[in-house]
Amino acid sequence: MKMRWFAGMLGIMLTAVTTGVADAQPQQQWSSPRTMCEYIPTPENPAARPVRPPHPAAKNEGTAWATIRTNHGDVVVELDRANAPCAVHNLVHLARKDFYDDSRCWRLTNSARLGVLQCGDIYSVEKGGPGYRFADEVTGAETYPRGTIAMGNQGPDTNGSQFFIVHSHANIKPGYTVLGRVVEGMDVLDEIVAGGIIPGEGGDQDGEPALPVEIENIKIRR
Repeated sequence: MKMRWFAGMLGIMLTAVTTGVADAQPQQQWSSPRTMCEYIPTPENPAARPVRPPHPAAKNEGTAWATIRTNHGDVVVELDRANAPCAVHNLVHLARKDFYDDSRCWRLTNSARLGVLQCGDIYSVEKGGPGYRFADEVTGAETYPRGTIAMGNQGPDTNGSQFFIVHSHANIKPGYTVLGRVVEGMDVLDEIVAGGIIPGEGGDQDGEPALPVEIENIKIRR
């Protein structure tokens, strides 16, 4: 009888110790440092294509490479996770979910103030996002030289799927999150710019590219 009682008590003690050790373990462990991001649904502007927001935990160190495959050739960009962890995490997510596949770059500008190719909208200029928004990642010291790739927006903290690539210069306020830079394929941008612009509401220096620009897909390489 005493032996049974002792064995029972020993089992209870071992269970308590094991449970305590398990409870002491962290609920989530990451192999690299992370930043927690908030991707806020926009029911007033639903997703243009079926896609869910990214996981909120974003890597905040290192780089990723994206190959933007267009009908004019490939543009390879280096994405800086340390500078813009949430924005890079978002672009990588959308690319891997095929959100950008068979989409258009609807806007080309080539003025003394702004020279960019704008992409990422599914329907038309600034129409057709992912169904959520997230905050800017800016310091106020940003500049946008030739080759910069940055997030487009419609005001503070309205980032979604839109991005732009600077083909000459962008003399604009530092309110646009810098994703990284082009490392290969600026000649593709130069060819598109040389093709001219279909004048839009912004005049003859701001409209659709005269040579339509189609994104076939965006491939991600870590």
